[in-house]
Amino acid sequence: MLIKKEVRRTIYENLFKEGVLVAKKDFNAPKHEELDVPNLQVIKACQSLTSKGYVKTQFSWQWYYYTLTPEGVEFLREWLHLPTEIVPATHKKAPRPQRPATVRPGGGDGAYRAPRGDRDDYRSKKESAGGDFRPSFAGGVGRGAPRE
Repeated sequence: MLIKKEVRRTIYENLFKEGVLVAKKDFNAPKHEELDVPNLQVIKACQSLTSKGYVKTQFSWQWYYYTLTPEGVEFLREWLHLPTEIVPATHKKAPRPQRPATVRPGGGDGAYRAPRGDRDDYRSKKESAGGDFRPSFAGGVGRGAPRE
């Protein structure tokens, strides 16, 4: 299918920026859900990229899900004339928030000690049933009365 260069550029830019693209399987839709281009042209452009190995396609519940492969990132970076510092949103690593370094009281030699609360008091009161305790079972099945 012949697609204008401006439309192809719009599709490729969005695909590179996000790293993924979704399109409903509606070939007669006048416009794509997110882009201002015909839905059929989005599907066919991504189908072309899939055949070249630049995009991985997943189809589920009448929707196409397109995901860039590493080769596709390099191809679009070259096609769009982008520097290597720019990467798709799916390839960016989320920065982890730094946890403040705190020293817990009672932890000697760097050992971690969990807070105990009331559990120490419970465990210190060990009671046994005694030596003369003999449990007996009436024998029954489940919750019902014993069978005879």
